[in-house]
Amino acid sequence: MVTIRMARGGAKKRPFYYIVVADSRRATTGRFIERIGFFNPCAAGHEEKLRLDRERVQYWLDNGGQMSERVAHLFKQAGANAG
Repeated sequence: MVTIRMARGGAKKRPFYYIVVADSRRATTGRFIERIGFFNPCAAGHEEKLRLDRERVQYWLDNGGQMSERVAHLFKQAGANAG
């Protein structure tokens, strides 16, 4: 099964998460199919905190992908901010 989840990057105590499409059997920091956005919880000022390619998210959901709880929450939050 394909999942849309976060993969951690960034330095120690400065997290940065890529939102990726990956096989659910792969390790969290392992290989992924496609990178569809990012989440920067440490964004300050005018830095971009969240970017998602909504078309690609919808494509993967239509083809049987599932979001992790955290990604679903971020997606919902981004939709509320955009509208």
